[in-house]
Amino acid sequence: MKKNIVAFNRSSFLNSEKRITCIGTGSYGGKATGLIDINDVLRDKINYNDFKGIMLDIPSMTVIRSDVFDAFMKRNNLYEIALSETSDERIAHAFQQASLPFEILGDLRSLISQVNIPLAIRSSSILEDSQHEPFAGIYGTKMTPNNQPDTTTRFNKLVEGIKFVYASTYFKAAKDYMRATKHNTEDEKMAVIIQEVIGQRHDTRYYPELSGVGRSYNYYAFGNADPEDGTVSLALGLGKTIVDGGLSWSFSPKYPRSEPPFGGISDMMKNTQNSFWSVNMGSPPSYDPINEAEYLTNQNISVADEDRTLKYVASTLDSRSGRIITGVGKTGPRVLTFAPILKLHDIPLVDFVSEILKVCEESVGDPVEIEFAMTFHNDKPHRLGFLQVRPMVVSSEDVQVSKEELKNTSLLCSSPLVLGNGVTSNILDIVYLKSNAFDASITYKIAGELEIVNRKLVSEGKPYLLIGFGRWGTSDPWAGIPVNWGQISGAKVIVEAPLEGMNSELSQGSHFFHNVTGFGVKYFSIPYSGEFPVDWDWLAGLATIFETNLIRHVKLELPVEVKVDGKSGCGLISKS
Repeated sequence: MKKNIVAFNRSSFLNSEKRITCIGTGSYGGKATGLIDINDVLRDKINYNDFKGIMLDIPSMTVIRSDVFDAFMKRNNLYEIALSETSDERIAHAFQQASLPFEILGDLRSLISQVNIPLAIRSSSILEDSQHEPFAGIYGTKMTPNNQPDTTTRFNKLVEGIKFVYASTYFKAAKDYMRATKHNTEDEKMAVIIQEVIGQRHDTRYYPELSGVGRSYNYYAFGNADPEDGTVSLALGLGKTIVDGGLSWSFSPKYPRSEPPFGGISDMMKNTQNSFWSVNMGSPPSYDPINEAEYLTNQNISVADEDRTLKYVASTLDSRSGRIITGVGKTGPRVLTFAPILKLHDIPLVDFVSEILKVCEESVGDPVEIEFAMTFHNDKPHRLGFLQVRPMVVSSEDVQVSKEELKNTSLLCSSPLVLGNGVTSNILDIVYLKSNAFDASITYKIAGELEIVNRKLVSEGKPYLLIGFGRWGTSDPWAGIPVNWGQISGAKVIVEAPLEGMNSELSQGSHFFHNVTGFGVKYFSIPYSGEFPVDWDWLAGLATIFETNLIRHVKLELPVEVKVDGKSGCGLISKS
């Protein structure tokens, strides 16, 4: 058993001095291990006197260790259906019909009898958050309001959530992702974290006023920032907005007052967060235990304005002057700029997160990504809940690409906004979306067709270049291509080409982009300015391997050369 981790105590969950406990034996999994290891570091290495007014903690959690998963799978004979190619729905239903090991039921019922606040049931697989295969966002998380009046109902919902996370180990996205690694699905085992949800209740909603993802290394530094200055993405409500690739506010901790490069106020209004996720504390929804978002709700930020939770996170558009005014003191449309924190420093969050990133990076020994959530209070310290830490993979290859090189006419494409670093010169296959047939209303169909090509290329061991429009991996099908990582896992270089109506800032805090960096994928975001064109005519002249009305797979005789300068953010793809 790891240091300071004690067996679950049936007499206490939230109020115990030991806020991290465990049930069963076996592995804690990657996510839980990261939190366990960093717990003492956060306590001992940070001088909290420098950040008065904020309390930092890891929310109370109990880890169901991996041997319980083994017993669940074997006793219910689930491996046959789990490892089959049947649908996620059938797998999930089979897991829901199975029984958890009786040895843990008493502890689970005791836990649920003590707690009436929302709980997050989170995956913590033995492969998750590893150094070289991050598995970010591949497995399920289930939140439950846990506010039903009777213990039995709350207990049943907790059990359903655990079974859902177990089942997600074998969902299609997880299997597709696994094919891109050196592992097999059979290698995986799952531990589960039961953790309090950071937040406060507002009418029928429960949510944190702020969620964030911080990275100690920033592949998309802009303005005066350097990559080593890091980046932070903030959102109102549950962190699902950020990690699913939704709209959030990103900034460099060194230059928090610098705004993202919007084209004007209308562009800012369009490309800032306008809805938020919360736990539904009201009337229960239709019974749907295999739906990850069963107890979540997504609403316009005007609802949060009514909840009076925008004080520290919003600005206001003054209709008379046409200016954005910090705060919510005036009436008018709200814009989530987080200016009261970033510009007025009403709360020392920026310095605190910077210190946390520094301490975590020193502890892990590599650049890190962290997740956190925060609630604000008038009569006691604001609470910053630390939710996750995982290592980032940062290439140290020395590659130099100047902005002058980006204008070379021999290029397929280039960009001054590229994620990654290094040289790739083994790509003979290119898969691209047809611009004349692209329609934002059918992006899910496009994702499905890409999945077919990806599966074939992955099975043949052929890396490829992928070119499309809008934001890859977005949760909004109107903002780009809503692929999950497994659907394009064989792509070693990804290009986001410009298209009218799809010109939005990237969400670096998303799980999709963590996997992009974790696998060393080079990601080109081409500005809409037209200064860096894609040579579509050259692509059209290449030999066709596979084609539909929406996508085309072509083959080269000689590989393209991809060069990315991680320091400057410049990258280019030379035609063969």
